[in-house]
Order: sequence, then structure tokens, then C-alpha cells
Amino acid sequence: MSAIHIHKNNFHAEVIDSDKPVLLDFWAPWCGPCRMVGPLVEEIAGERADIKVGKVNVDEERELAARFQITSIPTLMVFKKGKIVSQAMGARPKQQILAML
Repeated sequence: MSAIHIHKNNFHAEVIDSDKPVLLDFWAPWCGPCRMVGPLVEEIAGERADIKVGKVNVDEERELAARFQITSIPTLMVFKKGKIVSQAMGARPKQQILAML
């Protein structure tokens, strides 16, 4: 499975109401470090059926970026039962991303 495009209209259903932990990647197409993390996030989405993986384009979803005070990208967040349980800014190797879960 690939990462889900998260936007303000599906955020509540896909993230807050999810019965699985959710890894969210806040990113932008022009961001170099985001382009390094993006393939890792997609890889995790394909490997882990026990979690949901979503991507939030901060240029298109300014409201969500503001809601979560995203000041630096990439920012990765893990939600469990609708609450943020871990967060990391900047590029990370795959093992560090997996450790957030």
C-alpha cells in the first residue's frame, strides 16, 4: 500500500479516527531533505500493514501545517488514538523513522 494524501477534508477520518497508528510526513516538493525522506516513507507504507502512512503537502495544506505548528520540513509525526505520540524534524534514516512507531 502507498502513502495516503492527507488534506483538511480527510484528516479527521484518516488520522484522528484511525484504528491503526498513523505516520504523517509533512513535506513540500521543493524541499531537498523531503525528497530524501519521501521514498523511505513510501517504503514503510508498502512494508507495514499494521500502520497507516500519510503525506501532507504543506504548500497545499497550509491550514494543517499551521494547526500543527510546522516550522521546518520534513516533519514526521506519529498519531495513536488521535493523539501525537512522537515527532521529529529533519531528514532521518529509515531505522529512526521506524523507531518512532
